[in-house]
Amino acid sequence: MKKLILFILLLTSVNAFAQIATVSDAAYIKANYTKYEYQIPMRDGKKLFTSVYVPKDQSNKYPFMMDRTPYSVAPYGENYKTSLGPSSQFVHDGYIFVYQDVRGRWMSEGVYEEMTPELEVHKTNTTVDEGTDTYDTIDWLLKNVPNNNGKVGVWGISYPGFYTTTALLSRHPALVAASPQAPIADLWRDDGWHNGAFFLVANFGFYPGFTNRQDDKPTQRKGGRFNPGTDDGYDFFMKMGSMKNTNDKYYKDTIRLWNEMMDHPNYDQHWKDRNVLAHLHDIKTAVLVTGGWYDAEDLYGAINTYKTLVKNNPKTPVYFAMGPWVHGGWARGPGDHLGDVDFGGPQGPHYRDDIEYKFFNHYLKGTAMAIPNISAFETGANKWKSYDVWPPKDTEDKQLYLLPGGKLSFKAPATGTDSYDEYVSDPANPVPFVADRKQTMDMQREYMTADQRFLADRKDVLSYQSDVLDKDITIAGNIWADLNVSTTGTDADFVVKVLDVYPDTALNNKFTGAGIKMAGYEQMVRSEPMRGKYRNSFEKPEPFVPGKVTPVNFELQDILHTFKKGHKIMVQIQSTWFPLIDRNPQTFVDIMKAKETDFQKAMHKIYTSKEHPSYLKVRVVE
Repeated sequence: MKKLILFILLLTSVNAFAQIATVSDAAYIKANYTKYEYQIPMRDGKKLFTSVYVPKDQSNKYPFMMDRTPYSVAPYGENYKTSLGPSSQFVHDGYIFVYQDVRGRWMSEGVYEEMTPELEVHKTNTTVDEGTDTYDTIDWLLKNVPNNNGKVGVWGISYPGFYTTTALLSRHPALVAASPQAPIADLWRDDGWHNGAFFLVANFGFYPGFTNRQDDKPTQRKGGRFNPGTDDGYDFFMKMGSMKNTNDKYYKDTIRLWNEMMDHPNYDQHWKDRNVLAHLHDIKTAVLVTGGWYDAEDLYGAINTYKTLVKNNPKTPVYFAMGPWVHGGWARGPGDHLGDVDFGGPQGPHYRDDIEYKFFNHYLKGTAMAIPNISAFETGANKWKSYDVWPPKDTEDKQLYLLPGGKLSFKAPATGTDSYDEYVSDPANPVPFVADRKQTMDMQREYMTADQRFLADRKDVLSYQSDVLDKDITIAGNIWADLNVSTTGTDADFVVKVLDVYPDTALNNKFTGAGIKMAGYEQMVRSEPMRGKYRNSFEKPEPFVPGKVTPVNFELQDILHTFKKGHKIMVQIQSTWFPLIDRNPQTFVDIMKAKETDFQKAMHKIYTSKEHPSYLKVRVVE
């Protein structure tokens, strides 16, 4: 949920729409578009600030491409944007580009509400949500902007991806194409909490900068980013102490949106009202859902927006594109690697040119299109795959069992003896989420593929490893962790990581970092935490009974990854992941209000027996 700066400098040749050759997009936009600014009235009387860039060539009629954003449509006034649309192709092909500050943000009127709850029924003609705001905007544009062809497309990444999803709920007949990209779908499951574990470092620095106003007064004032005075987030957050100190020491209850998160740690009605997935029915608009396998913010949103749309709208064209990218990585740059991991060449241009551009051009301009229903990049093998449905049909459900002696196998444990591995988890000495803990004030999205060998000496990290693979194994779809655990405490987190272990013969590539060897590299493929108190219900947490063997089951989300012949599969389990997620005191308390005395060491056991097996449920491509 970061502000995306989509500045792309490209050289182009003359085409039918342009009269200027080999100029930058910024110069091209100034020469070929006229910018207008409007305050568009909504049905309740509030006005939303909207910038519209119209082609100067009025010999054709053009479709609209709209982006609704909480991140500002700047620049305001006479200055022009230096890029328009999802990619450079759109600028040179001729569209009417629309950018709107959403209700309560920047220069738009109204009071902002985070992930505005969508209303299924509007009891009066003045009740509003993001669906009605989109409907009213489209209606106004069609009537007031000349030379439009009556068709509208909407796109957006991250928070604007959420507004793209809510645009579908306008159900306006002129909205014929939409692409929610890395959309927030359920804030509690996307950017805020992952299975109840709070994503600390990503959120702590975000909200001060995001909060540019908390009233109904339009402004161009930017929010002030919090300055911790250090890059060492590990040290900073350890010194900060418990989560209540975010306010006691720093924010002083001045950030309303932050307080909403601190006041609602459980999946209560506050968050249920903000789950847009429940409203994705009766959609007629063609949709292209886009995400990245290594999106540290909104992987859940992309995958579940697609799955929900397909399930609830079987007659609607719904496409899905997933590539080897971080949050928004498909929209800019080559997308050829993440950290040390090479993806075999640029993968971003393929999406922009062969999927996104063709999708919108087809539905908005009637051009031919031949994109598959599912375009998925197979990591590990580094190739694009096309499917009709997701997950693919030709898979076999299997279990990867954790076995005694740190073994991992598709064969179940043969003994009934209650074998287990144990470790002491100490909140005063949490496991860092990256090797360089002095660079942890930002999330470092590279952690999603990072080498985990830096944890080899940690006694509070368990590792289970397969034999060397004698053939390629491809896993597609979501992974479920089914653990049997016990603890001496009354609460505990369990982090499960799936790793691809490279052979000792693996060679470095051009992206391999200094001092790193790809030989023996332990690449993280998928990882998720689970806050144990939510093991049975996200709404009603419950304590562990100390010493009692207890099932803890949770989803690690989807992958499409090939573990190559000669590699190994590894699963790691730990109970801290700092400061990526906050620390669990390991006592049953409201963690957002926990005192320092609530934090305690605890012994955790992971069972590996026939009687109490622990395993991952996966889909293996046949």
